[in-house]
Amino acid sequence: MNKLHVAWRSRLNTLAALLGVLGCIGSMSVTLASNDLHEHGRYVFYAAGCISCHTRDQLMAGGRTVVTPFGTFYPPNATPQREYGIGGWSEEDFVRALREGLSPQGEHYYPAFPYTSYTRMTQQDMQALYAYLMTLPESSRAIQPHNLQWPFSLRPMMAYWKARHFSPGEFVADPEKSTQWNRGAYLVEALGHCGECHTPRDNMGASLRGYYMAGTCVGPEGVRVPNITPDRETGIGDWTYEQLLTYLGTGRRPDGVFAGSVMAEVLGTSSMRLTRDDLHSLGVYLQALPPVDNDLDTRCAPFDDSFIYE
Repeated sequence: MNKLHVAWRSRLNTLAALLGVLGCIGSMSVTLASNDLHEHGRYVFYAAGCISCHTRDQLMAGGRTVVTPFGTFYPPNATPQREYGIGGWSEEDFVRALREGLSPQGEHYYPAFPYTSYTRMTQQDMQALYAYLMTLPESSRAIQPHNLQWPFSLRPMMAYWKARHFSPGEFVADPEKSTQWNRGAYLVEALGHCGECHTPRDNMGASLRGYYMAGTCVGPEGVRVPNITPDRETGIGDWTYEQLLTYLGTGRRPDGVFAGSVMAEVLGTSSMRLTRDDLHSLGVYLQALPPVDNDLDTRCAPFDDSFIYE
């Protein structure tokens, strides 16, 4: 198969992945963040990537599966339906869920819900997001229980996990960095929660900070998640700033191939909907990350012995 065929097949796969999710969004237009609470909340909604996990065939109604090495998670209904969604939540309940990883009943959430990143959101963004979610169409889809391996199926153990691996608190700007870098850091570390997928985890599900954004062998849906640090050999250090912005804005890599299904969906429902200024901030922050040498080709499949058993 020649490169032209590969490129076009990649584009078709990308289109199919995007249509599967974007079709349920209907004619909702994307507007820039403003002082209006609804428009502010809509912008945060897309920047926070809510659609990717909570939407299967109805916007934010849950029903998708998130397969991980610890078991299968089922993101819940996050529409304003009172019985099955979050319509019975107060604004305080919603903020506590994002900030502390706690349900309105005080139960600990699993970090498959990325409160470990969302905790860094500003109070204003949390409140705006809550206001926007409460305007979405309701769904009566019931919550499906997670199917997790023991001992991860024991929810109370999350209190001990959080005590060791979770530090709640709002993002604090680094005064030694530029305004643009700080905005990029906020978008990546808090709203976009990019490190939740791009950073490998240990056998207890805690992120390996020494490999921040350096990729992992098994990400969502069992796919490999690439190293996006500026390491020239194993990351994206040979990408120019313009190539990085093109990828974030269109999904097209420097080699002309478009992002695959999972990442295409993330880009199409999140970064592609950001302002040009925010895309520039993302690029500034990502290119300023410390480069991490993490060769996934070697780490994930050091030796293929399948031929021995054929």
